[in-house]
Amino acid sequence: MSMIDDFLIILWGFLLISLMGIGGFFMFRKFLKRLPKEDGKSTLDWEEYYMKKTRHMWNEEEKELLEDLVSPVPELFRDIARQKIASKIGEVALKKKKKKISQDVIIEGYILATPKRDHKFLRKKLDQKDIDIAPYENLFEQ
Repeated sequence: MSMIDDFLIILWGFLLISLMGIGGFFMFRKFLKRLPKEDGKSTLDWEEYYMKKTRHMWNEEEKELLEDLVSPVPELFRDIARQKIASKIGEVALKKKKKKISQDVIIEGYILATPKRDHKFLRKKLDQKDIDIAPYENLFEQ
């Protein structure tokens, strides 16, 4: 065996270990979301609960706005992001005792569900939609 063959085998080994580590990380994150919290329900259970409780409150216009807001998310992660964001929007709507999901509730829930590192992209998307973010500035600080 030559030196190049040895190098390729070692490189292939590191690549396999790295890819398995990345896959394991994402599987572990999903496992942690499934673990029950103090209240007996997991994060995913709460997301499903809010989705079911508020499903009837969504109109087509609001669904389209949500789709437009999640469009910058890579397609591989878009379904997961949509569920997380829609459940947070549902939680906000239920806490405020709303009868329907409105644009204000969507934006508030979207901001609260979005990690701080992605707020820059969210602000850009809201600017593209000509939505005034001044009333929501305090939410970006939380």
